[in-house]
Amino acid sequence: MKYLLIFLLVLVIFIISITLGAHNDQTVTFNYLLAQGQYRVSTLLATLFAAGFILGWAICGLFWLRVRVSLAHSQRKVKRLQQQLGQAEEIVTVSPVPAVKE
Repeated sequence: MKYLLIFLLVLVIFIISITLGAHNDQTVTFNYLLAQGQYRVSTLLATLFAAGFILGWAICGLFWLRVRVSLAHSQRKVKRLQQQLGQAEEIVTVSPVPAVKE
């Protein structure tokens, strides 16, 4: 449900940006790092929104992937420690040495 609401919000923002851009057919000069170009406002607005959206998802995806890898590593470590603890308990409970000193 949460993801559906986020998707709908992004879709509404995108539709509003396209609508505002479609009603404004002015040509603007866009200066970017290496050159500049003449673009319609609607095209520029849609392109920059899509680029920002994709960049945002890529960054969030990288953080999510980092957390998943860390979680998998921690789960393996916990499993290994549980196995070591189980082996240590077996050794202690099956010890043939008497507990009382004569």
